[in-house]
Amino acid sequence: MAVSWLILADDLTGAADCAIAFGARGRAAVVIWGEDGNASDHNLSVLAYDVASRGVAAEVAAGRCTAVLERLSEPGRRLFKKIDSTLRGQPAAEIAAALVHFKSGSGSALGVLAPAFPAAGRTTINGRILVNGSALEEAEVWQRDHTYRNADLVDVLATAGVRGEKVTLATVRGDNLKAAFARLAREGNIVAACDAETEHDLQLIAEASLNASPATFFIGSAGLAHALAGLDACEFVEPLRIPASAFGTLIVVGSLAGASRSAARELEATGTVMYFPVATETLLECGTDRGTLAADVTKRLSGGGDVLVEIIMDNQPDMSLGSQLSQSLAVALQSVAPAIGAFAATGGETAAALLSCFGVEGIRLAEEIEPGVSLGLTMGKLTVPVATKAGGFGDKFSLIRISERLRVVRTKGSLT
Repeated sequence: MAVSWLILADDLTGAADCAIAFGARGRAAVVIWGEDGNASDHNLSVLAYDVASRGVAAEVAAGRCTAVLERLSEPGRRLFKKIDSTLRGQPAAEIAAALVHFKSGSGSALGVLAPAFPAAGRTTINGRILVNGSALEEAEVWQRDHTYRNADLVDVLATAGVRGEKVTLATVRGDNLKAAFARLAREGNIVAACDAETEHDLQLIAEASLNASPATFFIGSAGLAHALAGLDACEFVEPLRIPASAFGTLIVVGSLAGASRSAARELEATGTVMYFPVATETLLECGTDRGTLAADVTKRLSGGGDVLVEIIMDNQPDMSLGSQLSQSLAVALQSVAPAIGAFAATGGETAAALLSCFGVEGIRLAEEIEPGVSLGLTMGKLTVPVATKAGGFGDKFSLIRISERLRVVRTKGSLT
């Protein structure tokens, strides 16, 4: 019998790229967010929730996780705590909150932490995260935005008072992995920080830890989610019905990651989209430029043409403005919603802000376009195909592939 899952993520793209691991295997999977989001309207075995805690303080992030766990946890539903594969946000505080939640119910808990996502170049060796083979601390994403002093997982956990123990690659690939998890489960109130270099390593971790104890929960990124989803029994799900549309696709790049910025340049160069760069000044100051932007975007989409909107920032961006810029862009483009035939966004904060302004309450997931890029159908006032991508995932051609896939889906009205 298939396991029922609750996935908690700190942003929307993370919630989607983990839930699609199950959705792509035929499971009914949905992503929801906001204070009104609840499980009662979605009789689904895989429920992902965007806690929206990436940019808040540790105590706020922990409080949000606790509140959602109290509201959405159900007997028999496993927990997958999605964290950023490069440790952005407040993963330690959120893991600590999950431990407390499980301890309150069973008196003990085991967290299985495996943040590796090999398909996206993230691996873990000796308890430290690597990006494309180099230390995380040397990566662009860490230089731009980091929470902790270093990327040693046990040190990171300790910042929130969580006891961690490293499970080395030799143990993962050895004969005693299941016994190692059983020992840690008996000790209780500990997080096993697991090395993983390949997808097979993640499969070994998932198989050996799934039934380590009734109070075992899982912590990681889409790599571990795929490994766990592969252990589940399949279930029959009615295929999604995609409405055909003559309107164009709106693609928004809000992430500052180099992968998303280079992808925007490549998509613009194809000549298949009308490009609208939006300066931070336009978004921070109320003026006629916003109205002009919405009118021009609506005209292009209504005629069946695709649109690329990109928030433009300088080489030393003020990271504290991220949420404000996303919300301002969402308000500026709110009136565009009736002319959207399909939608795509890079960056979870950007995607959540825009979808919420469009009256979207959730996403029913259908397929994975490429690692870390999910495709689904919006739920709420707007019903269109939607693709979400974490800013740092993919390559310079990712947005071209996303645009092409959405064009086929919205014009045919079918995923096949």
